[in-house]
Amino acid sequence: MTVSPPSTASTASTASTGPSAGLAAPPSEPSAPSSEPSAPSCEPSAPSCEPSAPRAGTAAPTGRPDIVDLYLKHIGSGRAVMGRVMGGMAEVRSEGVWIHADDGRRFLDFGGYGVFIMGHRHPAVVEAVHRQIDTHPLASRVLLEPVAARAAQALAAHTPPGLDYVHFVNSGAEATEAALKLARAHGLTSVITTRSGFHGKTLGALSVTANTTYQTPFQPLLPDVTQVAYDDPADLEQALAAHRDRACVIVEPVQGEGGVRIPRPGYLGQVRALCRTYGALLVVDEIQTGMGRLGTWWGVDAEDVRPDVLLVGKGLSGGVVPVAAMVATAEAYAPFSRDPYLHTSTFGASPIACAAALATVRAMEEEDTVARAAALGPRILTAVRDVCAPYQGGLVREVRGRGLLIGIEFAEEQAVGELMLELISRGVLVNNSLNSTRVLRLTPPAVVEDSALDLFLTTLGAALRGTADRMTG
Repeated sequence: MTVSPPSTASTASTASTGPSAGLAAPPSEPSAPSSEPSAPSCEPSAPSCEPSAPRAGTAAPTGRPDIVDLYLKHIGSGRAVMGRVMGGMAEVRSEGVWIHADDGRRFLDFGGYGVFIMGHRHPAVVEAVHRQIDTHPLASRVLLEPVAARAAQALAAHTPPGLDYVHFVNSGAEATEAALKLARAHGLTSVITTRSGFHGKTLGALSVTANTTYQTPFQPLLPDVTQVAYDDPADLEQALAAHRDRACVIVEPVQGEGGVRIPRPGYLGQVRALCRTYGALLVVDEIQTGMGRLGTWWGVDAEDVRPDVLLVGKGLSGGVVPVAAMVATAEAYAPFSRDPYLHTSTFGASPIACAAALATVRAMEEEDTVARAAALGPRILTAVRDVCAPYQGGLVREVRGRGLLIGIEFAEEQAVGELMLELISRGVLVNNSLNSTRVLRLTPPAVVEDSALDLFLTTLGAALRGTADRMTG
């Protein structure tokens, strides 16, 4: 991603003066530009009125430790430079849809890489984690651990029928690794993945993350990995025919890091049928798309598809403790079920992580989070399209999404970096897409209220104007 610090010239107020979410029109032009952004008005749901973020590219606020310098010395120069370009702020506190920086400013979080479907620090999850810390945060791994068992039961109650066996891990990449090892335990040594698919960056997961930028420095990766076109059953069938009875297929219901690529209706069903025909294990990666993100518990639900293995992560954490899982049918899970030491992790299925997972599933049930995401997603998508409409065919190529996973595709790669910096400077966080550099990605929480949506849409409109002015000026 090419990132150029935005000019300090054009700004508009980020005050929440827009119409209700879903009915928003692009905000009107400000009467006159100023050299600094004006402060947003207080959100009704916010704990206090705080100043807007500094312009990206400015020096870090004074009177506090230089976090950028610590990054330079102990974490890495690249990340330090990125942090300085984005204003040098450090995030220190969060709740709901808000992240607070160490200088007192706050940011509306429409990013978070899909983790915060429940918002930050959901009270029920925080309470459960505190309770677990006070009793038994980590296990001996010698005796049985009841929290893991209850969390597995709760999660399996919402997976497609037959996916009853849960293997908890610490991250989405670890879930991918577990699935690849499970396939090999069945003698399936060939892997078929999709171009632009993203499944993690550990060595095995990277082997099926089809992006040479991340793969090339670590070659050779796993052998016998075939890439096929996404949303192309004919290409998949050709690969499966060449690897009959020895393949594992891994696919996402919607490619998130691939730029919110949504397949044609029926694609997943065709993939399922082809895997049966050619004796392949089907692994569906729902690390980003699952847990209600697409407006259903799982992306496969839209086509009533049952994979052999389902990968879960991000939202399972409740926005509090990292946790992920590989969920499988009894037949697929059999090698791991027979030998509990075949694939293990010291911190996998820790009581503290499983307490977060259990509380998350229960809170989602009680608050009907999936239904809320299903209703909220189309409203936000329509509103974002309205705000982007003046730039359609020029700066903006397309706005697409499903549920609370939305992508804005731009004509030029530079626009993504420019718009991200504009939004950060105005107090809004979003994400780029690692496998699609022209797509800016929105993953808003299901708990966002209309006032915060209005603020986001007004801010997006102003940021688009600023970006368009610089890109054409």
